[in-house]
Amino acid sequence: MSRSPDAIAAELAEALADGIAARTRSVIALAGPPGVGKSTIAGALQARLQDRGHATALVPMDGYHLDNAILRARGLLEWKGAPETFDAAGFASLVGRLKAEDEVFYPVFDRARDLAVAGAGRVGADDKVILVEGNYLLLDEPGWRALADHWDVSIMLNAPFATLEDRLVQRWRDHGLDAAAARTRAEMNDLPNARRILGARLPADIEIGATDTVQAGLR
Repeated sequence: MSRSPDAIAAELAEALADGIAARTRSVIALAGPPGVGKSTIAGALQARLQDRGHATALVPMDGYHLDNAILRARGLLEWKGAPETFDAAGFASLVGRLKAEDEVFYPVFDRARDLAVAGAGRVGADDKVILVEGNYLLLDEPGWRALADHWDVSIMLNAPFATLEDRLVQRWRDHGLDAAAARTRAEMNDLPNARRILGARLPADIEIGATDTVQAGLR
């Protein structure tokens, strides 16, 4: 039986506790393929860490989507969400600043408007833990693999591919597409991205699926 996001977050918070206590600031990557539940679990983990007295900021990488006009000019708009459709260099610069600077502002993706809003997110000087959430945080490809040098702890979330497929198709159904159109959209972009992540990924300190017990090999 799969566990709830809050149950996973509770176990992660326990596994991370000693490392967080030992550092002035911890930068923790929460990676995984689309449809695995990263955003939900990241939010639950942030709440759990806050409850333990750790001021925690949550930084999604989605704010580094390239603008639709740029993607359209490059013939990439249909593949929005693939690694090539992000400002990977800009995101790497942000990640490098998270330990070096007390206060950092970053862009946030507005899904309703389908665009990034500059300076809408903030990491403050009092934030002891920074959770960075995104698909490609452990992608073993140029422009992405060097991110791993910045993580104090990396967490990889996974689920059976059939589960990811069902969720990604349903995501498009929830946007109003019929069954055939939803499957076409998922197979065009989301599912290839999931395969790419799972086929070219760096090892994580913590590997977890919906039914796994957290096993930590923490740095």
